[in-house]
Amino acid sequence: MTEESQGFSESADVPVDETDRSAEQGSGSADQAGPGAPAGDAGNAGDGAARKEAETARTQLAERTADLQRVQAEYQNYRRRVDRDRIAVKEIAVAGLLTELLPVLDDIGRAREHGELVGGFKSVGESVESVAAKLGLQQFGKEGEPFDPLVHEALMHSYSPEVTETTCVSILQPGYRIGERTIRPARVAVAEPQPGAQGRADEDVADEESGGPDEG
Repeated sequence: MTEESQGFSESADVPVDETDRSAEQGSGSADQAGPGAPAGDAGNAGDGAARKEAETARTQLAERTADLQRVQAEYQNYRRRVDRDRIAVKEIAVAGLLTELLPVLDDIGRAREHGELVGGFKSVGESVESVAAKLGLQQFGKEGEPFDPLVHEALMHSYSPEVTETTCVSILQPGYRIGERTIRPARVAVAEPQPGAQGRADEDVADEESGGPDEG
């Protein structure tokens, strides 16, 4: 009985509790140290992914903005081109119509010059001229103005001591324009200075500047 009691005491002295506590502490240390390192790596990886996504978003935003600006510029150019084409088509159509009316306007002008634009014919003629003016038709060509081959067509030619340059001395048919477009040049008779007249005029000017011709 005494020997068994002593044996039991010896076996009870084995540090079972300390071993369990050491195992629990080791397990706790592993639990604390284990998740700590992966958590830091995951945080850094998450920050890098967020920065990459933000950079990608900024790049896409810049590309979409550039696309939108390009589309807007193309649309503005298209609108301007359509407006120019619309104006050009309108001018061409109006010019074609008024070109067909020029002979009628010439007849009205000749009738006025001869005093035949009277009565109902006068009213009709003035109405036609008013409509043509509203459509932008302008008449040009006056006697005494310098000859310009861009807007004048010379049908007659002569020399005159009364002119110092090629001059329109008679308007045979007036010219017509719409805006800057000439639809018919003015048909005119022109006169040029007489040959040698310019030289004599220069000599007269020189004599006047020098006090007159020398007396013999």
